[in-house]
Amino acid sequence: MEHITLLIGIVIVTALVFDFTNGFHDTANAMATTISTGALRPKVAVAMSAVLNLVGAFLSVEVAATISKGIVDESGIRPEIIFAGLVGAIVWNLLTWLAGLPSSSSHALFGGLIGATVASVGTGAVHGEAVVMKVLIPAVAAPIVAGLATVLATRLTYRLARNTDPEASATGYRAGQIASAALVSLAHGTNDAQKTMGVITLALVSGGVIAPHSDPPMWVIVSAGLAIALGTYLGGWRIIRTLGKGLADIQPAQGFAAQTGAAVTILASSHIGFALSTTQVCSGAVMGAGMGRKGGVVRWSTAGRMVAAWGLTLPAAGLVGAGAALLADQGDWGVTAVAVLALGACGAIWAASRRKPVDSSNVNEAEAGEPAGVVTAAIQAVAPPPAGALHQDAPATSPVAPAPAATAAPAATTA
Repeated sequence: MEHITLLIGIVIVTALVFDFTNGFHDTANAMATTISTGALRPKVAVAMSAVLNLVGAFLSVEVAATISKGIVDESGIRPEIIFAGLVGAIVWNLLTWLAGLPSSSSHALFGGLIGATVASVGTGAVHGEAVVMKVLIPAVAAPIVAGLATVLATRLTYRLARNTDPEASATGYRAGQIASAALVSLAHGTNDAQKTMGVITLALVSGGVIAPHSDPPMWVIVSAGLAIALGTYLGGWRIIRTLGKGLADIQPAQGFAAQTGAAVTILASSHIGFALSTTQVCSGAVMGAGMGRKGGVVRWSTAGRMVAAWGLTLPAAGLVGAGAALLADQGDWGVTAVAVLALGACGAIWAASRRKPVDSSNVNEAEAGEPAGVVTAAIQAVAPPPAGALHQDAPATSPVAPAPAATAAPAATTA
């Protein structure tokens, strides 16, 4: 019993580490457009997001129930399997963070758990119908729905504001962005913090600490909320840069439309227990905002890398989780080996990130070699945005500026 108790403690700590990485990995979902348009200073934005993530963790347990009771069979799961699945999720989260790709922490968790379960117990312990209905279908539908809704919302926003004073509308949109970003943060807490609650609850059930089909105890809810809030406060600056500047040129009106559409989608999914990816919803909304503004541009090369990462997340995290499970099944030395290898991988990823650090001071700077400025200028020359739109909404520090005629041709040739 002492061994099981110790192992469950290790699983709980590992789950909270995953929750922490989920926080800084997904900060961009709520705050990337708010930071990129200058509506809030970076540090203020992540602090507000952290507080609201914590509040959101207490609003519902439907998603936690989906994970602890729906994805895998509680009766066939041991703490070693959950530990291995969490290792797969953490490693994939850190790899995509290093690359600045807003991949799904949720799918990393699902992939890790499913891979570890299949390797250790077999496919019979995975509820395939629940995976399809509550993970795969929402994964495909959510970004499409959020993107289409945001295209329409962005076009409607610009149409309604076409005769308003540019300075007044810019101020109003920035205020709207802050409110909608707060709503996204709250929604993120109701969805993503619960995933860790579900994993910890599953570990407690597997160790016989609580009865099967139990809801998360209050101390689990509190600890998961605090872990994701702390990770959010530290800020996933690399992914914030990608989502705020690398995917599309977002102005306050577009940011407001994107965040509002994303928040509604996430809150609706939390209410019905769909453990969807907030990353995919918010990324789809940002792309929709880029397409919704006349003259707006989506950087499809970046979008393609993101979609590729989305497709790889489940199998990649699953493979790592499966390998970790096979090793952990060898006994105490196997669990220790998994822990040592995981710490080594995390340390190596962190060391690699320090070569080109991204923080609150340079998060709004364009990455070196980014060709999007040339593409943006070319497309805007063909389909210019509404008169004054680029001026009234763009912050003074915006890195996107019309290219001089004399330099446009050489730049295009280089690209």
